[in-house]
Amino acid sequence: MEIHDQLDELSTLLESARAVPMSASCMVNREDLLARLDQIRRQLPADLERADSLLADAEGVIATAHRKGDEIIAGAHEEKMRLVAETEVLAQAEREAGRIVGAAQTEADRVQREIDDYIDAKLANFELVLTKTLEAVARGRDKIAGRRAVEELSGIALPDFDEDQASDDADSGR
Repeated sequence: MEIHDQLDELSTLLESARAVPMSASCMVNREDLLARLDQIRRQLPADLERADSLLADAEGVIATAHRKGDEIIAGAHEEKMRLVAETEVLAQAEREAGRIVGAAQTEADRVQREIDDYIDAKLANFELVLTKTLEAVARGRDKIAGRRAVEELSGIALPDFDEDQASDDADSGR
C-alpha cells in the first residue's frame, strides 16, 4: 500500500473517531494509530529512495537533453557556416565567371573590329582594281565604238592600234 493511501486512511480514521464531549479532541485506538505510523515510517525511506532515484534519473535525462541540444545547436551553427562559405564561394565564382565572360566579349569585339578592318581594306583594294578594270574596259569599248564610227563614216578600214601603243601615245601627248 502506498504512503498516500495510508495517510488517507489515517485521516479517515481521525475523522470517524468518536468525539470527546465538550472538546475538539477525539478518541482513537492508540495501538492501532502507532502501528500505522510505524508502517508509514518504514515505508518512507524506500519511497524517498525511489523519489531520489527518480530525481537523479530526471536530472540525468535533463543533462543528456541539454548536451544533445548543445550538440544540435553546434551542428546547426557549423552547417550555417558551411552554407555561408558555399554561398560566398558561389558568389565569388559567379563574379569571376562574369569577369571572364566580359574579357572574352571585349576580346571578341576587338578581333571582330580587326577582321572588319582587314576585310574593308581588301574590299577597297578590290574595288580599286575593279574600277581600273572597268575604266580599261570602258576605254576599250570606246576605242572600238570610235573605230566603228570612223569606219562607217569613211568606209575605210583603219589599221589596228595596240592598246599599249595608244596609251603610250596618250601619255606622251602625241
